[in-house]
Amino acid sequence: MNHWMVVPIVLPAMVAALALLGMRQTLRLGRAVSLLSCLSLLVISLWLLSQAAEGDVQSYAVGDWPAPFGIILVLDRLAAMMLVLTSVLAVIVLVHVIATDLDRRGWHFHPMFQFQLLGLNGAFLTGDLFNLFVFFEVLLIASYGLMLHGQGAERLKAGIQYVIANLVGSTLFLVAIGLLYGVTGTLNFADMAGRVATLPEADQGLARAGGLLLLAVFGLKAAVVPLHLWLPRTYSTTSAPAAALFAVMTKVGVYSIIRVFTLVFGASAGPLAFLAEPWLLPAALVTVVGGFVGLFAGRSLRELAAFGVIGSTGTLLTAVALFDVPALAAGLYYLPHTTLAGAALFLVADLLIRHRGDLDDRLELGPRFRWMEPIGALYLLCAVAITGLPPLSGFIGKLLILTSSEADPAAPWIWGVILVTTLVAVLGFARAGSLLFWKSMEMSELHQPAQHFARAELMPAAALIGLLSALTAFALPVTRYMEATAAQLVAQQPYVEAVLAPGVPS
Repeated sequence: MNHWMVVPIVLPAMVAALALLGMRQTLRLGRAVSLLSCLSLLVISLWLLSQAAEGDVQSYAVGDWPAPFGIILVLDRLAAMMLVLTSVLAVIVLVHVIATDLDRRGWHFHPMFQFQLLGLNGAFLTGDLFNLFVFFEVLLIASYGLMLHGQGAERLKAGIQYVIANLVGSTLFLVAIGLLYGVTGTLNFADMAGRVATLPEADQGLARAGGLLLLAVFGLKAAVVPLHLWLPRTYSTTSAPAAALFAVMTKVGVYSIIRVFTLVFGASAGPLAFLAEPWLLPAALVTVVGGFVGLFAGRSLRELAAFGVIGSTGTLLTAVALFDVPALAAGLYYLPHTTLAGAALFLVADLLIRHRGDLDDRLELGPRFRWMEPIGALYLLCAVAITGLPPLSGFIGKLLILTSSEADPAAPWIWGVILVTTLVAVLGFARAGSLLFWKSMEMSELHQPAQHFARAELMPAAALIGLLSALTAFALPVTRYMEATAAQLVAQQPYVEAVLAPGVPS
């Protein structure tokens, strides 16, 4: 077994406990240990990615209990990619947090940050449905704390809504787990994939109900319309750096849809094959419309970024909903793009908050301020990325999605919705940019922020834009990796064989 597979889970758990118990009042030490942990996770994730790129699926039996009886971790191309994406985002967001002193507003930022990474990495590596639920709860509990970090009445109200929405989701998740365990006798993904295909007709109804409940739960986590109402207020009231990290949380829902509905309810599931397809595509298209039209309802840059996350997630799920190799590959290319672009816009919002005094990031005409030009340039690049205009990777991602859907009967709807909402998004971001930067540039008064601002604070947002540029420049090798990943997902059998070793009863 490859023991390095467990490090992305164990390392943040140990660092979180250490920071909670011994470093609460020594901020400098806490920062150093937390940053070192994130950098170590990035290095390990890149090494695991290099192994996964060879095409072999690896499994790790925790406690040496064999599948399907024990806790199994599984590393394939998709899991490795998500680990790297999470680690990259964590390092950049943490650098921004340290540079802007956000972690000084409470005692427990770094432990919660590490617990969040524990939940995210665990969700990407787990090989069974119950532990996916466990890691969901870990990352959600940590996100509650990160969301309320810095306090405030608005955050508390939004936090209550966030908790209630996710408690409902967790309850439905447990019901779905119970239904599927009742008819299959297992929760291991690989084992369940074989058993679902051979279910008697009398049990198929319960399995269908359990699968559709899972789709609803994952749709809630991904903020699919109409299950998205918790997201705009949650992301717009929390601190912008926390929201930047949360940009990857919606992708946990997307990842879970891909994993469960290509493996358990994939092509080999018999009458239950492609269970999600009739429901997911209409929901994804409505989410694209709801997210990008919602840009006109945004009253702050953080709200604008939140609606952008919803619209981009809908675009991603449009590709996923087709459940074939070209469309999945296109969606997987678009996945890191939308995560990094959304996070970058939240960091730009935080830069505005630090400069505009009482106006924060509200979409109102305000005075000029120092560094308006570079912050405005970062905003422009973020807007280009989220709307999917050239030359950044969003354009390539949308083009791949449109091309991969040409043969689908729903192609006219997909093309129409994506192209029209791209225009709507351009208008929404242009409206906001003109208020925040262009018209404000004409003001004679120069606002001097009360807090010190260093040029280095621009670097994290600029680094995210740089990664989007790299995603564009290396589009060919990245798309080849995504095509191999999509083919591996659809094949199913290599995953099943890696988990259920020969001679192990199933």
